[in-house]
Amino acid sequence: MKFIDLHCDTASKLYYQKGKSIKQNDFSVDIEKLKQGNAMTQFFALFICQERCDSPLETCNSMLDNLLSELNKNGDDIKIALNYDDILKNSDNKKISAMITIEEGEALEGNMENLYRFYDKGVRLMTLTWNYENSIGYPHIDKSFQQKGLKNFGIDVVQEMNRLNMIIDISHISDGGFYDVAKFSKKPFVASHSNARTITGHSRNITDDMIKVLANSGGIMGINFANHFLGTNEVSSIDDMIKHMKHIRNVGGIDVIALGSDFDGIGNKVEIEDISEMDKLYKSLMANGFKESEIEKIFYKNALRLIQETL
Repeated sequence: MKFIDLHCDTASKLYYQKGKSIKQNDFSVDIEKLKQGNAMTQFFALFICQERCDSPLETCNSMLDNLLSELNKNGDDIKIALNYDDILKNSDNKKISAMITIEEGEALEGNMENLYRFYDKGVRLMTLTWNYENSIGYPHIDKSFQQKGLKNFGIDVVQEMNRLNMIIDISHISDGGFYDVAKFSKKPFVASHSNARTITGHSRNITDDMIKVLANSGGIMGINFANHFLGTNEVSSIDDMIKHMKHIRNVGGIDVIALGSDFDGIGNKVEIEDISEMDKLYKSLMANGFKESEIEKIFYKNALRLIQETL
């Protein structure tokens, strides 16, 4: 079955490991693996670690330029998508769609003009925070931050992303930041790679109330394949993925569930070894009583609907 994956960190690995190609590499995601897995759309995150760079803005721009170069070299197989219509057109032309995202809102360095520049270069989703406080808000990782909401600049960013038709991503943000996004965003938003906190009590996961708020907004959450957010198994298991999906379906309904693998950002082994093996998840969902129509929603229809509504 075709699928849309809302998050991978392949762009960062391509940037830091010089000489690697998006066509074929030893990472979890490349074009050949995407083709084998029957990918419809892959979201590529420009992941920025504030401690790893002097200027998040300059690093993000350099990483973006590197990704664009790789995509342009492989235009016969993959093409950037800016909206819903682009995805359908690319699919009709037997091409995978690449959607470009930013993971770490400090790439803007507190200047709204940088949001406009990234938009003009093709970025269509931004994860507002990573694991550090930034000019937008606060991360989940520090308990003292959990109830802190968006900063004034963060509220402005949310509203401007709405105006530009960009997707707002709350993965990594504090609980207070989540509720501020829900308050100030007039459009559906996403948790691109987050699981259910009730099943696995990690602060990167979202609570049942958040799942309901997200679902009521028309938003989606991408199931993350990292073991820390799935459970305690050393190897991320499909059974744990399905456990989270069943819980999320019970709490927020089937329309809120999507895929956000976090491939190439995961430090542990995964039963689904790379993006080419997504059929393993499809078969397991069928074996666990999910209907074909439900799996279609999880694999691509929920993400497509959100893209159509926001972009």
